[in-house]
Amino acid sequence: MISQKEKYEKRKYRYFLLLKRQQKNLNNISILRFCMFLLGFAILIISYIKNNCYLFYFGILITVLLFCYLGALYQVIKNKKLYINALYDVNDTSIKRLTGEWKSFEDTGEDFIDKNHNYSYDLDVFGKGSLFQWMNASHTYIGRQKLKEILTEKPRNEQNIYSRQSAVKELAPKINFRQRLEVEGEIISNNKQNPDELFLWMKERSDFVIKKEVIWGLRILSIITTITTLTLILKIMDFLLTFLLDIHIFVPKIFNLVPFYIPTFLIFIQCIILIIKRDDRRKNLIIAEKYKNSIVTYKNMIKYIEGHKFNSKYVMNLCEKLYNTDGQSASKQIDSFSKICELIANRRNILYSILNPILMIEYHLAISLELWRIKSGDNFQKWLDTIGELEALSSIAGIKYDNPYWSMPQITNGSSKILAKNIGHPLLWDKRVCNNLNVEDPYQVILITGSNMSGKSTFMRTIGINIVLAYAGAPVCADEFSCNIMDLYTCMKISDNLGQSISSFYAEILKIKNIVKASKEGKQVLFLLDEIFKGTNSKDRIAGATILIKQLCRTGNLGFVSTHDLELGEMENNKNSKIKNYHFSEYYTDNEIHFDYKLKIGISPTRNAIYLMKLAGIDIESEKK
Repeated sequence: MISQKEKYEKRKYRYFLLLKRQQKNLNNISILRFCMFLLGFAILIISYIKNNCYLFYFGILITVLLFCYLGALYQVIKNKKLYINALYDVNDTSIKRLTGEWKSFEDTGEDFIDKNHNYSYDLDVFGKGSLFQWMNASHTYIGRQKLKEILTEKPRNEQNIYSRQSAVKELAPKINFRQRLEVEGEIISNNKQNPDELFLWMKERSDFVIKKEVIWGLRILSIITTITTLTLILKIMDFLLTFLLDIHIFVPKIFNLVPFYIPTFLIFIQCIILIIKRDDRRKNLIIAEKYKNSIVTYKNMIKYIEGHKFNSKYVMNLCEKLYNTDGQSASKQIDSFSKICELIANRRNILYSILNPILMIEYHLAISLELWRIKSGDNFQKWLDTIGELEALSSIAGIKYDNPYWSMPQITNGSSKILAKNIGHPLLWDKRVCNNLNVEDPYQVILITGSNMSGKSTFMRTIGINIVLAYAGAPVCADEFSCNIMDLYTCMKISDNLGQSISSFYAEILKIKNIVKASKEGKQVLFLLDEIFKGTNSKDRIAGATILIKQLCRTGNLGFVSTHDLELGEMENNKNSKIKNYHFSEYYTDNEIHFDYKLKIGISPTRNAIYLMKLAGIDIESEKK
């Protein structure tokens, strides 16, 4: 059976061959254009020698037309090559994701890091070497935001997760669709532009420019001004040609009835009109121009989405938002908007400055913009949400496709529980060690002891990150996995905050306070506490941890607590205890320490701090003397 890596390599090689072919086509067109230039030059010489003006005009016309055609064809092939190159890069990225080279990916999601979030900071959901960096295939601003929301927000209910799972299952094998969608989102510049300003602008209205009397008044005035200005230009040209070359051009007699001051006066009036509400009008034009490239991206992505049919109800419901009640597609509506934005962007050339006082182009653009905004503006955010949601789902579907043997989790109701068979950390690859886990009534707290570097923290992160994937509708790194929906809280990566004068111990207290508060509010909490109360002395640490664990046990929560304090393991022997002891341990071979990273039942029987100190070169024996 062909592995996923081999499939990507085949696709990558195919695009490599296509790139070579397109480059060859570009080279051939460049040669042909040069030949056209030589041909035109040859025709010029021959027609001069033979004194044949017809040959000259005909030859130059054909040469110019062919040269322009080849120029247009060159641009088409160049754009096609750009797409192929992007598809080549997407497959190269997919291979790196499979081979563990994904930490070089540019988008780490660092802008989403929130040290105060319940779990994302502790579990490395964002940042260098994060879950987001590994899985993200979203390139638009809204797509990245949607993926961030999916990874950091608790799902509404089990059906919400199962709906996403069905979408992921359908999208996973649609590799052409997913990769093309990714390319469409990536290929245009400014694709990560925040559209919030655009969303707000879409809801605004400029009533003045859409009044019928204003629209028709401006149209009639600009038509009259244009006609009268043309009469003035023709009369001036006739005068100059007659005076300089004694050549007369045909000027209809009716034009002589228009005095020269009429167009001058009309242009003056229009200049005054252009000043009225100029700031408001230009503000609208500037916003449209600012998002011009992003609009092209959205148009291309939506057009591509509309060209596909889906069976998943979740995706079908998303795609239904791309059509108005009258059946008009979002891509056609955004295409109209894109053309208006393109015209607005042309304001920068000098010809616009000359023609604007005559044609009042600025007003007509503002009117077109406002009419579009009235017709389609209220739906715009809905369309972009659909793009973002599909980008996020495609990112998750990529996990399903790349890891076909990972399981889709079962989401259950009732009391808190986690059942997992051969669960491992999804980001560890060749270093991954899998374990089995069964936590349900009557146990509510798993107390994990073990020596340094034995795997306690990694195991807790394994649980946390797979829960995040499960709630996102993604497959998890396990043969089997089931859990219920809980509020996930962690307390793992604690450090001092000098700016707020908060010690690491107090920072830990504040995090634990949030966990206790959530449990008292009746939430089903899943908590992960790593090296609990490590910032204080052993006596206070054991006493505080005992009180906290007992309190959390009373509220029906589920949690994992790692510690070096073996004394806490005695809590399992208490009457009606809901605590279960597990541990990680090391073994020694030829005076070398080794770890198997396998979860075992009971309290850790070993300690290795002294050995590790010796390994680091600290002379323990001399200090004992």
